[in-house]
Amino acid sequence: MQAGSGIQENLQGLLGVTSALVAVFDADDRLQFANESFRSVFFVGADEYPTWEEIFRRNHAAGRGAVIKATSIDAWIASVSSRRGKTRHRSFESDIIGGKWLWVTETVQSNGWMLLVASDITSISSTDRELRIDRDIALKAAQTDELTGISNRRHIFELLHQICQDKDAQPEVHICACLMDIDHFKSINDTWGHQAGDSVLANLARSVRSGIRLKDGFGRVGGEEFLLILKDCSIKSAQKQLIRLMDRIANSSLLEGRPEVTLTMSAGLTDIRTGDTTETIYSRCDKALYEAKAKGRDCICINIHDRISLVRTDLEPETSPRDRKPGVPGRAA
Repeated sequence: MQAGSGIQENLQGLLGVTSALVAVFDADDRLQFANESFRSVFFVGADEYPTWEEIFRRNHAAGRGAVIKATSIDAWIASVSSRRGKTRHRSFESDIIGGKWLWVTETVQSNGWMLLVASDITSISSTDRELRIDRDIALKAAQTDELTGISNRRHIFELLHQICQDKDAQPEVHICACLMDIDHFKSINDTWGHQAGDSVLANLARSVRSGIRLKDGFGRVGGEEFLLILKDCSIKSAQKQLIRLMDRIANSSLLEGRPEVTLTMSAGLTDIRTGDTTETIYSRCDKALYEAKAKGRDCICINIHDRISLVRTDLEPETSPRDRKPGVPGRAA
């Protein structure tokens, strides 16, 4: 940058007059900067700095902004959040209520901050648009768990593979992975039916997804088993975050119409090291999860260098008080 060139002033001026939508979101996905074009299209006031989720929820409720083709805004938010902010670059087409089409590019820094730039492509020939839209829909379907709307097994393992490569390139960065499993899930299906079980899985997935950072990965790997990837997170920090998530789940009603039914989870946690592969990471998590189940469930086991230690979530002072004894009335046992 040339000294004394007035670059800052001119950049501000250009951002004010360009038709391109420009916005910057921080690691918590809260808007930190947006030019007039972005604020106009997405109905954000000049002095407002909402989160990405808040922008889309209120616009959806008002019938404006982006076209959202989903029966549930919660499911749509969970699905998009499973892909948004997970890779350095992402581009896609988006249509706006009223007929406008945008080409959107998201660029993410290692610290989680995101630059969003969108250009109006409405006037460009739409001959190949249907093909591109069909491609985007197919890509989304290939990455999304149909029941829960979060990452499916294939996508979460692709993210884990990328994490391994990032770790090799930046060995000083702390990253953790955790395998989580619903305790006694079979009793839900046996007592209330498989449709109730499906509802529990979907509600739990959305609850966890909304309780973690945008840059973290979360996906369903099969049945009632989920994989969580925590970036820029030490084992100690991961442990605290897991306790908060597990308390959140245990203190929530995840089965509609049955507030007395609550659930707990068991978790197997490990750190990601240089030279790791998806197989070695999953194996350590799986061994720790198996140990957590063997120790009575509703707890976290940590696998460090194949040495497994138990963390009982009810001994953590930061958690909210709740009875964790197995078989208490109202708990799915």
